Amino acid sequence: METVSQPREQSGLGARKIDAGHADLGKSELAGPFPDPGHQQRTFALTTVERHAPIVGSTPQPLLWAGEEDTRAFARRLAENPAIADAFIALQGDLGAGKTTLVRHLLRALGAHGRIKSPTYAVVEPYELPGLAAWHFDFYRFDDPREWEDAGFRDIFAGPGLKLAEWPEKAAAMLPVPDLDIRIVLDDEERRHVTLRANTERGRELLS
Repeated sequence: METVSQPREQSGLGARKIDAGHADLGKSELAGPFPDPGHQQRTFALTTVERHAPIVGSTPQPLLWAGEEDTRAFARRLAENPAIADAFIALQGDLGAGKTTLVRHLLRALGAHGRIKSPTYAVVEPYELPGLAAWHFDFYRFDDPREWEDAGFRDIFAGPGLKLAEWPEKAAAMLPVPDLDIRIVLDDEERRHVTLRANTERGRELLS
């Protein structure tokens, strides 16, 4: 596995009728199973030297994020890719793994300002950024399939814009296939092991 440095900073993200006055960002959730392992996958680590990341096979070694700065660096790198604009990214990992932290850094890298709130109770938080619309979903409390239609989620996922979903397995029967799966595993030393999996051509573009 080759290593990749913290990238140079470069850098745009309504939408269900929701109550915006809920808890601040900071929650992460449990992972669901990944799709067929035959999809293209790529992994890389963030250290002090920037190199191109290799494409690996069906049993990749994960990224290693030693601290939050590595999470921020990855988010900035992902935000640079034009394919992010209409991507659906599913975030998987145990409670406290750091998925919402990644979302926060990604939204910041795309130009979000002010408070970034967790959608734990509202299910979705919309964002309008220069040249880009985004929705951050948290399906942890999603348990009524009727809500999918009533809240207009079908239209959101069928339309343009970035969709970021935590707890995707809670709505798996209704969600389209994610362009990119990001799975985060936290070890005993508070390091995060991250596996990326592309499921679509857009997902492969995000890993390019």
